[in-house]
Amino acid sequence: MRGLTRGVSATRTRAAGARRARRCAPPALALAGALTLSGCGLVSGSPMTDSLRPGKIGKGKPLKGAELTVTSKEFTEQIVLGQIMGIAFKAAGAEVVDRTSIQGSIGAREAVRSGTADGMYEYTGTSWITYLGHTKPIVDPHKQWEAVRDEDAREGLTWLPPSSLDNTYAIAVNEQVQKKYDVHTLSDMAKLEKEDPSAVTVCSENEFASREDGLRGMARAYGMKIPSSQVSKMSGGVVYTQTAAGTSCNFGEVFMTDGRIKALDLKLLEDDRKFFPNYNAAPEINTATLKRYPQIREVLAPVTKKLDNDVAQELNARVDVDGEDPHTVALDWMKEEGFIG
Repeated sequence: MRGLTRGVSATRTRAAGARRARRCAPPALALAGALTLSGCGLVSGSPMTDSLRPGKIGKGKPLKGAELTVTSKEFTEQIVLGQIMGIAFKAAGAEVVDRTSIQGSIGAREAVRSGTADGMYEYTGTSWITYLGHTKPIVDPHKQWEAVRDEDAREGLTWLPPSSLDNTYAIAVNEQVQKKYDVHTLSDMAKLEKEDPSAVTVCSENEFASREDGLRGMARAYGMKIPSSQVSKMSGGVVYTQTAAGTSCNFGEVFMTDGRIKALDLKLLEDDRKFFPNYNAAPEINTATLKRYPQIREVLAPVTKKLDNDVAQELNARVDVDGEDPHTVALDWMKEEGFIG
């Protein structure tokens, strides 16, 4: 998730583990510099060694001579986005250190804020609620980004324009449940809860069940009273498979951009009262770094603009469902879009 922690499925863990194993192998070049927590312990990052040519971005090598470090949180989408940023910098001529897959959101943010890392893709809702301490999200996605941009400027962080990729919470059902109960929106779910309370059983990660921007707040916003006995708490990956099976629960908590939604043919219920916060991904760059290398803006702008929920679901599925390496997935997408040669 975008907050402090996120349940990681077995496939996701394996994929991240593969990336960590590659980063933990002794690098050909020893890199001196700051250390940071990652899945390998207290280690330095590894250099990106891809030989890349500019495509739609990076012409003229605007970042030649720059030494930039990219970071991310430890779940699949974050790792892929971190790789995309690093590849973009590399294509533009920078020497890039890969310090992705830091455990926990706060660690990744602190790396960028302190200058240990230079940039990452972060989510607007995470900063607004988790870091900046607000409890009420802003409904309009662009205004939410503006509010985060303005407040985080005081933290030495610069938010570049956001993507339409919105990794927010959602409630999903399988096709049989949707047809049986005719549920297409969260208001439909609330109506069902009043008419047939026993039908509203929910599979949820532990954290979502108690978060104010999760199940607890959602139920209040839609007038639902779901007893704890009808909420099954489990790891994130199991939520998807159990919701698809429809045995442990009829409704499941998912993330909008997760590749397993399509792979398992899950149906998302519309958040028709716009309860869940916007979690649009945007480049979060250390302000001092950006002042030194303002070319970062033009390098990342077209890449960020191309990121949306369909792209994220596809890339995430290649890692979580097909078992591919996040770096390879990011590299392939950048080539397919013509961003690199």
